[in-house]
Amino acid sequence: MALRGVWQLKKLIVSYCDWGGSSRGIRAFMESELPTFKEKNPQLEVVTELIRGQHPHLKGFYKNKNERVVCVKNMTPEDILLYGTRLRNALGRKVVKLKTRHVTKHPSVQGTWTTDVKF
Repeated sequence: MALRGVWQLKKLIVSYCDWGGSSRGIRAFMESELPTFKEKNPQLEVVTELIRGQHPHLKGFYKNKNERVVCVKNMTPEDILLYGTRLRNALGRKVVKLKTRHVTKHPSVQGTWTTDVKF
């Protein structure tokens, strides 16, 4: 995703094994989908990395120096393309777990309003 017109994902590393069965989908992805993905995203540096004996994964490096790793073992090329575009569209921020469902700067003393109020 672009933040103020600047794409946040700088580099995408596609790691795979040339021997393992869990990398079958990513090898097919590299032949069919990866060249068009590179053409559609010229701002992105896409690197393939051969790691033998490991499950395949996608690793994204963002401008704010964060990185995200997605395991793509036993996935189809279409699913791997979906995860690659999700990494591209993400801002790279850390996921923050909210403490409550209702977030406000000035919480109410009386509590949150609901439609179930009985008078």
